[in-house]
Amino acid sequence: MSKPLKQIHLAAHFPGVNNTTVWSDPRAGSHVEFSSFVHFAQTAERAKFDFLFLAEGLRLREQGWEIYDLDVVGRPDTFTVLAALAAVTEHLGLTGTINSTFNEPYEVARQFASLDHLSGGRSAWNVVTSWDAFTGENFRRGGFLPQEERYSRAKEFLATANELFDSWHGDEILADQETGAFLRDAKAGAFVHSGRHFDIHGRFNVPRSPQGRPVIFQAGDSDEGREFAASEADAIFSRHATLEAGRAFYTDVKKRLAKYGRRDDQLLILPAATFTLADTDTDAEAEELAKLVRRQQVSGATALKHLELVWNRDLSSYDPDGPLPDIDPDVSDNHISKGRAQVRMYRDPLATAREWRELAAANNWSIRDLVIESGNRQNFIGSAETIARTINEFVQTDAADGFILVPHITPGGLDEFADKVVPLLQEQGVFRTEYEGPTLRHQLGLAHPDDVAGEQRAAS
Repeated sequence: MSKPLKQIHLAAHFPGVNNTTVWSDPRAGSHVEFSSFVHFAQTAERAKFDFLFLAEGLRLREQGWEIYDLDVVGRPDTFTVLAALAAVTEHLGLTGTINSTFNEPYEVARQFASLDHLSGGRSAWNVVTSWDAFTGENFRRGGFLPQEERYSRAKEFLATANELFDSWHGDEILADQETGAFLRDAKAGAFVHSGRHFDIHGRFNVPRSPQGRPVIFQAGDSDEGREFAASEADAIFSRHATLEAGRAFYTDVKKRLAKYGRRDDQLLILPAATFTLADTDTDAEAEELAKLVRRQQVSGATALKHLELVWNRDLSSYDPDGPLPDIDPDVSDNHISKGRAQVRMYRDPLATAREWRELAAANNWSIRDLVIESGNRQNFIGSAETIARTINEFVQTDAADGFILVPHITPGGLDEFADKVVPLLQEQGVFRTEYEGPTLRHQLGLAHPDDVAGEQRAAS
């Protein structure tokens, strides 16, 4: 018996807090004006995507103590944008990255429950932590939390938020106009939480929302992050770019679910992916276009800034089209780059510098060539037919359950994919032609939390 075809999940990341966006392209628009968000969201919904995803930057990144302006900086408030988009979309999920280090469970739970009501059950929360004191300086308790404790706080933060969501069961509002009785249970919303990070009690003031709780996303790739996703999340983002690496990550995370009494279908794995789509049916044209896009994304100045992440020195005097510096990195806790997550990738800068010099020498790469070639984001390149076939292969062979697409142009970079690739996936029977139901949980094939709790009680 042949294995049934898996249905592909597709989502769209509004570019901004990344190195992918080519803001200097003549086709690029604003990353702040609401019209850009509307165009992007409505394109995703027209293509029947599961959700739109907003990342979050809590402080502008700096390089050499100046704002790093070679990629897009800043982003309007996540909740404000998502709430506004709820009014101009009907089915598209609305996913926001909200930090568990510099917020409080009550306010975040209240915001997500409100968004879930406003959108008719389409909210999702990407639970993240903040790892650096630099970002924390924007907040009252800046940098107080040691990095090793970030998941401890995040787990208790999410557990506390869930207690608040669950403090309403959904049947408390009677609103009997004849008797004048509004609540069936006058104790609705009562909560008490006493833990290591939070000690709160009171009444949660937002009644049960359509999804009960927002869909929970997680983005950590460490062992702690994978374990957190297996125990708590509905979906996990992945950065693994190749088919082999994707399958290994997929297998590792899925096998962790059983210890928490969860099935494989209760956690989706969704890597981020860029794409370069040819105007014709030839893959060669797309390959040439992809090279052009990468050189737009990695200008000479950007290449030098990227190298500074490892060298921890001002390299502005170097030629980006020349060889790598012959001086060694400055190994120091006082880093030239602030707020850039890539710094964490290069924990041994001397070893990284040696590796990069060897690569550059072996391939005759300049600084800019090295930065372009060492990028590891999954990138689908080719005709619409090639991209549709490749995406389907990743999903059907369990390297992913779908992808979060990150176009390099805002807001129109998703248009061609929606018009050319999505119809091919629909023809193959691996992607929806209509939405499955009113809530994001319907689109993702996830059960309502109340139904999950009922299954767990029955199993015990």
